[in-house]
Amino acid sequence: MASCVLEAPLRMSVLSEVTASSRHYVDRLFDLDPQKVLQGVIDMKNAVIGNNKQKANLIVLGAVPRLLYLLQQETSSTELRTECAVVLGSLAMGTENNVKSLLDCHIIPALLQGLLSPDLKFIEACLRCLRTIFISPVTPEDLLYTDATVISHLMALLSRSRYTQEYICQIFSHCCKGPDHQTILFNHGAVQNIAHLLVSTSYKVRMQALKCFSVLAFENPQVSMTLVNVSVDGELLPQIFVKMLQRDKPIEMQLTSAKCLTSMCRAGAIRTDDSCIVLKTLPCLVRMCSKERLLEERVEGAETLAYLIETDVELQRIASITDHLIVMLADYFKYPSSVSAITDIKRLDHDLKHAHELRQAAFKLYASLGANDEDIRKKIIETENMMDRIVNGLSESSIKVRLAAVRCLHSLSRSVQQLRTSFQDHAVWKPLMKVLQNAPNEMLVVASSTLCNLLLEFSPSKEPILESGAIELLCSLTQSENLALRVNGIWALMNMAFQAEQKIKSDILRGLSTEQLFQLLSDSDVNVLMKTLGLLRNLLSTRPHIDHIMSTHGKQIMQAVTLILEGEHNIEVKEQTLCILANIADGTTAKELIMTNDDILQKIKYYMSHSNAKLQLAAMFCISNLIWNEEEGSQERQDKLRDIGIVDILHKLSQSSDPNLCDKAKTALQQYLA
Repeated sequence: MASCVLEAPLRMSVLSEVTASSRHYVDRLFDLDPQKVLQGVIDMKNAVIGNNKQKANLIVLGAVPRLLYLLQQETSSTELRTECAVVLGSLAMGTENNVKSLLDCHIIPALLQGLLSPDLKFIEACLRCLRTIFISPVTPEDLLYTDATVISHLMALLSRSRYTQEYICQIFSHCCKGPDHQTILFNHGAVQNIAHLLVSTSYKVRMQALKCFSVLAFENPQVSMTLVNVSVDGELLPQIFVKMLQRDKPIEMQLTSAKCLTSMCRAGAIRTDDSCIVLKTLPCLVRMCSKERLLEERVEGAETLAYLIETDVELQRIASITDHLIVMLADYFKYPSSVSAITDIKRLDHDLKHAHELRQAAFKLYASLGANDEDIRKKIIETENMMDRIVNGLSESSIKVRLAAVRCLHSLSRSVQQLRTSFQDHAVWKPLMKVLQNAPNEMLVVASSTLCNLLLEFSPSKEPILESGAIELLCSLTQSENLALRVNGIWALMNMAFQAEQKIKSDILRGLSTEQLFQLLSDSDVNVLMKTLGLLRNLLSTRPHIDHIMSTHGKQIMQAVTLILEGEHNIEVKEQTLCILANIADGTTAKELIMTNDDILQKIKYYMSHSNAKLQLAAMFCISNLIWNEEEGSQERQDKLRDIGIVDILHKLSQSSDPNLCDKAKTALQQYLA
């Protein structure tokens, strides 16, 4: 038998005191008379109930390996084996260190083996102990899945008694973390085996079965789509869940069934406009946010509601006008309250523990509420001290609160009006730039999206952000392995370059480097490519800028344009590239880079006769800019373009049925006649 690993070697003097009072319990486990051993285990059971010190003493004295040995011995009576399982379960109820000690002694395989016994009382004791161990945060969930036969056996035991049902459902709901576990349980018939338990006469069984469904369905379309069509006693599961949402049901039941319906709705198994969502689930979750509820219920209610409405505009609107939700959430920031601090130290401790969870939940829900609707955003920002709360949230010690605050800021930053007012008054860019320093990717993605919005032309934050070193930061994001970060980095630079002064444009080009620009232009993701072309187009606007940039980077930019026009790209990409060429053609000296490049001229000619009108139009812009009369050297350019057959194409296009093309061609031809 493997011996237990002791947590920390106790000093001898301490050990002898401990030993004196507890040693006789352990000694009796080694008695030769089975009756005395049984009595010893029963006495031990009574000694450890509710006594954490006694539990720790017995573990230190090595009771666990002996109890496990007795539990596994074929010669032990069923009564003895059952009592051993009960004592082990009691030891597991103590501290996390107790659970670690039990795991070190390989308790889980021993208990799982015990489930093969024919004796129901012994099976229940083993399951109760397994349940206690698996709900501890120190137990790895994967221990349940190491042997494939275990899950099938647990499914088979579900029919044995209400206790096996309660404990097994509890084990499943605690050990189901992520899609792999969901799939294993689903494939072993979890839905069919657990569904009928929702109508059990035992509340505990109903509740544990409900919890099972809430973790099985979470972000899982396969499970959600199956649940919609399952019926128990002639009633479909969604209808059963709706009954469990009613106000007369216990709060944990209301909340958990709301979570089931939310997951099914987000997975597309229930429509967002279905009455069970609009009239039942959403109002139930809003109720959970009210002051009457316990802090932990308010956290869960707000987080679930945020998830339910996250992607649906109509649900966001309905939620925003239900029970004054926006004002109700402001209360989430008032913990720990000063009153509770004076009157009740236990209450203060509880409030402190939940305070950051409450703030995180409120930020998440505000982010969902304000995701699409300008009026809702305005209401949120006008809620008392909202911007100050977000700014404070951005610098909190808890990373989860910081992330939720950034999400909330991002949602509100979609509003042009707010970017010009509240965001400016509170200088939110300062803490945001701080958040962007060495943050984890998940945080970086949302923070950099927010920065993109703060860098839009009409946002007054643009200047100070530039001064605080944003260019360097954004250029480094464009080199990230993470696609979303590359997109956001280049997108923010594109916004930054829009109508910017020449110095900023030069700084961007310097910061990016030509190599990096080429890297981005050959990125496999079309989003990155489009944003990079957008950046180039913004850099190459206004004549002096075009000429300046083309004088320093002309060769490389022309190379990039050629590459893209020759590559296998979609219409949008090619159109954007031709627009860049049209901007270059608008430069004074930059024009020459096109006129001396026969390859590019042939490409422009090719696109003038393309089957897609957008590309024809973009190519025509290039030609118009090259032949414009009032500009120096226009005569030579017109002659050269006539020689390569451009005028013939213009004549053809002036007969086009597309009014845009027709007008553009006629205007161009007039330049030749002037």
